[in-house]
Amino acid sequence: MTAAKRIPCSDQSLARDDPMYGTASAGSKWVLLELAGAWGPSAFLQSPNCIDPRLGRAVVHRIEKAGMRIAAIRKHGRRPDARQWRWFIAHSDVGHEALYRGEVDGPGDFLDLALDGSDGELTTDPVVAICSHGKHDQCCAVRGRSACRAIAAEYPEFTWECSHLGGDRFAATMLVLPEGLCYGRVDTADSAELIRLYLDGRLDNRHLRGRTCLPHAVQAAQYFAREQLGDNRIDALHPIDVERADHHIRVLLAGDAGPIEVVLHEELSDPLLSQCSAQVTGRVRMFRLGSLGPVDPGR
Repeated sequence: MTAAKRIPCSDQSLARDDPMYGTASAGSKWVLLELAGAWGPSAFLQSPNCIDPRLGRAVVHRIEKAGMRIAAIRKHGRRPDARQWRWFIAHSDVGHEALYRGEVDGPGDFLDLALDGSDGELTTDPVVAICSHGKHDQCCAVRGRSACRAIAAEYPEFTWECSHLGGDRFAATMLVLPEGLCYGRVDTADSAELIRLYLDGRLDNRHLRGRTCLPHAVQAAQYFAREQLGDNRIDALHPIDVERADHHIRVLLAGDAGPIEVVLHEELSDPLLSQCSAQVTGRVRMFRLGSLGPVDPGR
């Protein structure tokens, strides 16, 4: 079956009930740059109406060389006549979260942007970025835009469409900065409620894929701990240690009454197509809970 006639990857994922926990895209530092207009399959390299591809390649190279993640952003809805070139730089490491914002005169100025955020101002407002990169994956166009519309209706100042975040089969995907909370299937939830929870310092464990600055095993361990303890605070269950053995991963999390031990077993899924354009099936990593409980003080 051709990609054009195949059931969309997000529909297939929903039918399989693929687990989302432990799948957040990796990144402890993010650079989001405004490119208003239509994006090609690669927002920075194939969107000549937004940015010259040679300039886009140089911008991407500079940011990725600095070990940072880059994404294009644009406001939801009708494109304004006068273009703006706004930017955000986020530091997402636990305990060191910070978000800077600013604006430049044109896309060429992105090459000279101070990547520590010092060219802009520190902001306490979040950035809510929902992938709506339809030229990358059709699921992001359909599911992402509907989720973005719902969130922007209530929180227009925070909400942006963004380019590819990874995890197309979990569309609509969403990134909340500065914490780097990565969500999936937000169009099947009360999308605006996810942001109301966030502003109250809480999260929705059912739709959270994980926090981008944390290893995937820690993301999964936090999911299982939250599920068992009913703790939906963002600022909770921080990792203390991770140990890998032959057949399991032991994760220690900080609990209110002392460390919590989560033992995980790493597995591979059945072969699947991870995005609509994929031509070859592959197996993806999954985590199964072995055990969870307080650390024995006698150990």
